[in-house]
Amino acid sequence: MANIVMFIILAVVILGSALMCVMTKRIMRAATFLLFVLLGVSGLYFLLDYTFLGAAQISVYAGGVTMIYIFAIQLVSKRTLQGLVERMKGSRVVFGALITLISLVTVVGVFLKNKFIDMAAQLPDEEVSMNLIGHTLMGSEKYQYVLPFEFISVFLLACIIGGIVISRKE
Repeated sequence: MANIVMFIILAVVILGSALMCVMTKRIMRAATFLLFVLLGVSGLYFLLDYTFLGAAQISVYAGGVTMIYIFAIQLVSKRTLQGLVERMKGSRVVFGALITLISLVTVVGVFLKNKFIDMAAQLPDEEVSMNLIGHTLMGSEKYQYVLPFEFISVFLLACIIGGIVISRKE
């Protein structure tokens, strides 16, 4: 019963923060709400007893990515940010809702066609050892992830350098 209550609380925090993140007009508040969304997702990982993923979510996404966003926001001048207020036109809202509905129908169709829900119900209840997770994350062979992590770190470094270069041109 306690797990259900915690799930409901985390779901409300995640959905509320995500909604506020896209609805607010202030960019720093949007970054703060994004932080709450990422922390809520890490809470879901902890609720499912995936402590490694919960800790990785906090350190990598909630800590690192949010700080990169805030760093990039601080690099942009106030004059640039003040001119970014945009009014929503009715046609754009209808177009966005239509695209969202088409995307939702596509995702549901893929789930039903490939029977993902039936496959998830048939998964074995085996616990994956931390040793196997470590070897998979740090291995460089097929189906191991050290190279994608390195590419992502180089990509994030290039984004930071690009942000600095763009902000310095005046």
